[in-house]
Amino acid sequence: MLPLVALVGRPNVGKSTLFNALTRTRDALVHDEPGVTRDRHYGVCRLDPERPFVLIDTGGIAGDEAGLAGATARQARAAAEEADLVLFVVDGREGASALDDDLMRWLRKSDRPTLLVVNKTDGLDTRAAVAEFARYGFDDIVPVSSAHRVGLDELIEDVMARLPEAGAGEELDQDPERMRVAFVGRPNVGKSTLVNRLLGEERMIASEVPGTTRDSIAVDLERDGRKYRLIDTAGIRRRARVEEAVEKFSVVKTLQSIEECQIAVVLIDASEGVTDQDASVLGAVLDAGRALVVAVNKWDGLTTYQREQVEALLSRKLAFVPWAEAIRISAKHGSGLRELFRGIHRAHVSATRELGTTEVTRALEMAYESNPPPTVRGHVPKLRFAHPGGTNPPTIVVHGSRLKSLPQSYHRYLENFFRKRFKLVGTPVRFVFKEGDNPYKDRKNVLTERQVARKRRLLRHVKRK
Repeated sequence: MLPLVALVGRPNVGKSTLFNALTRTRDALVHDEPGVTRDRHYGVCRLDPERPFVLIDTGGIAGDEAGLAGATARQARAAAEEADLVLFVVDGREGASALDDDLMRWLRKSDRPTLLVVNKTDGLDTRAAVAEFARYGFDDIVPVSSAHRVGLDELIEDVMARLPEAGAGEELDQDPERMRVAFVGRPNVGKSTLVNRLLGEERMIASEVPGTTRDSIAVDLERDGRKYRLIDTAGIRRRARVEEAVEKFSVVKTLQSIEECQIAVVLIDASEGVTDQDASVLGAVLDAGRALVVAVNKWDGLTTYQREQVEALLSRKLAFVPWAEAIRISAKHGSGLRELFRGIHRAHVSATRELGTTEVTRALEMAYESNPPPTVRGHVPKLRFAHPGGTNPPTIVVHGSRLKSLPQSYHRYLENFFRKRFKLVGTPVRFVFKEGDNPYKDRKNVLTERQVARKRRLLRHVKRK
C-alpha cells in the first residue's frame, strides 16, 4: 500500500498544475478559469524513486454547499479524509483570504496531518509571501512555483518526513491483463452515473447539468475475478457549439482516452434516440479502431410504444455498425449491467484474438473462390496469401497484385466474410493490401552475342521472304 497525499485548497490556486509537476504527467486539466477540476484525480509521484506515493488532485472548495460547487467540495473533503497527508495549497500572489481561513479551521477539525504549500511565489519576495500565512501556526511552510517547477525538491523532502512507510492508497495497476473500458457519448447521457453504479459509490460527480465532467478520470475495478480500468470521459458536443477553451481541452482528453482504451462503451439517451452527434462519437471510435459496445441508457423510463420507436430508430441509424451490440440499460437503477459486461467481454475477446497465418490464408482463399473480385480494365486482381498484422482491432495483411483496383464493396465483403468466419463481435476488422513489386521492372534485358547473331539470321530470313 502506497501512502496517500491529497491536494486541497480554494479554486484557482494551482493544485492541478502542482499535481502535473509532481507526477510528471499532463493528466490533470489545467486552465486559468476557476473550478476546472471537479472530480478526484489520482496519480503516482516518483520524484523520490525509493518512496513513491499516490497523489490526489481535487477541485477547489469555494464555500458553497449547493449544486456543482457543493459536490466538488464533498469530493475534496472525501480525498482529505482518506489521505495520510494533506497539502493545503494557497496562492502566494493573492495572499490569505477568508476562504483560506475557513479551510484552515476545517482542516484543524478533521485532525489530518497537514503541510502548508504557498504556490505562485515566482518573482515575489519569498519571505514576505510566507510571512503572510504565518498566522496559521504551521512550523514549516513550503514556498513553490508549480508552473516553473521551483521548490519541488524541498516540498518532496518535507512530504517524505511526514509520510508513513505504508498508507491506505493503492498504485494504479499497470497489469496489461486489466481491461481498459472508456465510457463516451454526448453530455448528460449518464456516463458518470453509470460508472458510479458500477463502482457502488459516488466516485464521480453526477448532475443533470450538461458538461459536469470535464476531465477523463480512470478508476480500477475488480468484478467476478476480472480486472477493469473504467475511464469516465467528458461529453462530446458538436464542434460548432464548443466555444469555451476548457471544453475544447475536455474533448481532446476524451479523444485521447478513446485511443488508449481497448473497448469504448458509447452511451445513447433512449429518450432522445440516436442523434447526429451520437453518430459522430461512433465515428471517432471507428477512426481509432477500438472495440465498440452501444449502451442505450434510460431505457426503463420508456413506454412500450416509445421502445418500439427507439428500436426502429436504432436499426436504421446504427446500420453502419451492424457488428456492434446495442444493450439496453438503466444506469440509475442498475438494470442491464450484467448483460453490458457480457457484451464488453465478447468485444474484448474478439478484438484481442490472435489469428494464425494458415487459417487466415485459408479463409482468404475461401472468400476468393466464393466471390472473385470484379474485372477492372480487363484484369482481375489476384489475392495470393494473407497473414495477421495485429490485434485491437484485428488486422489482416493481404498480398497480391492489382490490389489498388479492388472496389470498396469488395473490401466490405472481405470484412464481413472474415467476421462471420472467425465469429468476431463488437470489433472492426482492418485490411492492409500490399502489392508485390515486379523484380524485373527496372532491369534491362541484355542479349548475349549468340542471341544477337541468331536475331540477325532471323531478320535476314524474313527479308528474303
